[in-house]
Amino acid sequence: MNEVVAMNIWQFGLIYLLLIIVLLIMKKCRINRTKLLFTASLRMTVQLALAGLVLTYILQNPHPLFTVAYLALMTCFAVYTVLSRNKGINKRFKIIVAASLAGTGLTIVAFFILAVVGVSLFNPQYTIPISGMIIGNAMTGVGLGLRVFNENIRTQRVLIENLQNIGATPQKILLPFVNQALETALLPTLNSMIGMGIISLPGMMTGQILSGTLPMTAIMYQIAIIIAICAVTCLAVFFSLFFGYRTLYNSRQQMCI
Repeated sequence: MNEVVAMNIWQFGLIYLLLIIVLLIMKKCRINRTKLLFTASLRMTVQLALAGLVLTYILQNPHPLFTVAYLALMTCFAVYTVLSRNKGINKRFKIIVAASLAGTGLTIVAFFILAVVGVSLFNPQYTIPISGMIIGNAMTGVGLGLRVFNENIRTQRVLIENLQNIGATPQKILLPFVNQALETALLPTLNSMIGMGIISLPGMMTGQILSGTLPMTAIMYQIAIIIAICAVTCLAVFFSLFFGYRTLYNSRQQMCI
């Protein structure tokens, strides 16, 4: 296997020329998102560059505390991101979402590293990038699930009131919204699984092949991580909504939404 080809700064800079094409198309179609494109590109570059510097230091100076600190920071940021985009939910609901996201994410990470890969949980080479993929996708799934759940409740308020008036329990009223939100949150992962290997080569697999890993080894890692992502998304969204929706009514079966 050939070694990975390193890009110099000038070769790397050429990729930003593609953003000019995106900008020109947005201008032609009168899509007023120029500032968002610039901000997103800049933030992505700065954040990934800083992450690269931090990871370089951690990998060159491996220590359990560094791995734990990075993992804790990653989890806290994921929880903050989800909650900051769903400010309308009550405090108990927020606690359930935070516990569900952190608990399922860290559990799946531990299972993957210890059982599937078979290395120490404090090994930064495996724990940090795999945690990023698992917790990042859990964050996206929970965020999507909560958004769909809240939007459906808001748009179906008249239906909810009518069901209450005829004596339907909060559980029977809200569970369909939970189920629909869970389905919506899972669909992106399930759809991506369908086309993998034929339409696209996933990022983890591509990266490993570029670094010289044998394709079959890269394939096994990719299949394992996709299944882990599917599981963590399902569990995180399910626990967040299945226990969270119960905070929307009291012991007298009175709904407060």
